[in-house]
Amino acid sequence: MLEIPEYSLEVGFKHSWEDGFKISFENNEGQVVIKANREGLISLAKQLLTLSEENVPTGTHFHLDEHNSLEQGSIELIIERE
Repeated sequence: MLEIPEYSLEVGFKHSWEDGFKISFENNEGQVVIKANREGLISLAKQLLTLSEENVPTGTHFHLDEHNSLEQGSIELIIERE
């Protein structure tokens, strides 16, 4: 059972990370490779599920990079609600 943070217009997008998570995104000759431990995969799923909530407006997005949640050397990733 996952606890998914609720999106609100007042607070915006809330990140929820599992203890000990590790996630990296790599560019491998034009292919994006996502590497993550179990906690990282659960954490990423929680971010995506939060973004998929019905009340999340189009254009809402979040950035992940090596300075914000990803492992050193990761490429930046932006995920946006369409």
